Amino acid sequence: MHPRLLTTFLAVARTRNVTRAAQEVNLAQSSVSDQIQALEAELGASLFTRSRQGLDLTPAGEALKPYAEDLLALADDARAAIDATRAGTAGSLSIGALETIAAARLAPWLAAFRAAHAGIDIKLRIAGSGELLRRLGEGEIDVAFCFERPADLEVADAPDQRLMRRVVAHEPLALIAPPGDNRVDVDLAALAEKHFVATETGCVYRAMVDKAFAEAGLGKPGLAAEAGSIDAIAGLVAAGAGFGLVPRLAVAAAIDRGEVAELAWPGPVRSADIVMTWRRRRVQPPALKALLAAVDEGFASVSSAGARPRHAVSSPS
Repeated sequence: MHPRLLTTFLAVARTRNVTRAAQEVNLAQSSVSDQIQALEAELGASLFTRSRQGLDLTPAGEALKPYAEDLLALADDARAAIDATRAGTAGSLSIGALETIAAARLAPWLAAFRAAHAGIDIKLRIAGSGELLRRLGEGEIDVAFCFERPADLEVADAPDQRLMRRVVAHEPLALIAPPGDNRVDVDLAALAEKHFVATETGCVYRAMVDKAFAEAGLGKPGLAAEAGSIDAIAGLVAAGAGFGLVPRLAVAAAIDRGEVAELAWPGPVRSADIVMTWRRRRVQPPALKALLAAVDEGFASVSSAGARPRHAVSSPS
């Protein structure tokens, strides 16, 4: 199976349309059709069937798709390895991460990794969890660092069997409130009456909040506002809009500056896992193998989720 035929096959599988696939791979429509027919003849099976929505993969096409992706990825890795030897480097890594993880955990760790592996060219991509997993599945990045996706976010999509994952750190959740003088903690009954600032439904951060509330027997949190980022949540909390429940690493600086106060979260779920995800491959590129080995040696020390917060305030009504 020539890589050119597999590239065209995957383009048709993605676009479900010969015309769009031809534009993607810079071929004439007739050439795309010829290549698909050649691949079907080589394999002795039909790969597509036509429906009102476009071209659908047959069972044979579905079976071929992950192998085609792996074969092309392996070919790219081989070229990259050869290019690295010619350039006298150790290869390159494209790392994806949530912004909060990238800033608070990856930045200092990657600096040390880069010092120990000076020949590896590192690119850091910032995106949301869903986008990172899409890029990882399509080979646009080599590894992704995200918070664990709660089970309710996985319902629509079965786990991608092409991917491997590992929990690399446990991050405490922080209950943040507007700064104040009367510093006492709150119980679950008091929190049930309060309003919270959270991200939108479907975001991994919002799912953390909903899970923490559900397992504490509180139901859904009352919302004061929805915000698009952790920084915005911290700003709204600091201004008195309500409470927030977020990974502590994302608001540690705001807590240290006294912009928000930290209370002890009384619920049973007190931490969120940071998960590293990468593609299964028969041969891992040397740069990725070095990264995986370095993570084994200690991406971040596992934090205690039960530590007493440095700041606490009474609950505003």
